[in-house]
Amino acid sequence: MWQEKNNQLYRQFEFRNFSEAFAFMTRVAIEAEKMNHHPLWTNVYNKVEIWLSTHDAGDIITEKDRKLAQKIDAFAPAS
Repeated sequence: MWQEKNNQLYRQFEFRNFSEAFAFMTRVAIEAEKMNHHPLWTNVYNKVEIWLSTHDAGDIITEKDRKLAQKIDAFAPAS
């Protein structure tokens, strides 16, 4: 579930291993590039954390962030 924190959408994802986490990041990267909207994210082993905000709108949450979050959710593992 995405959370609003400090004018950003935030979510942590957990996978079975690093390969699954990296494959997820690759799918997200392709979609983010299509949208020209790139996340701030970290990856450590099987965990990926993502923060979304729109920099050119003053680092606030916009519809662009919500749309990317929905697309990211489509790649996420079932909870």
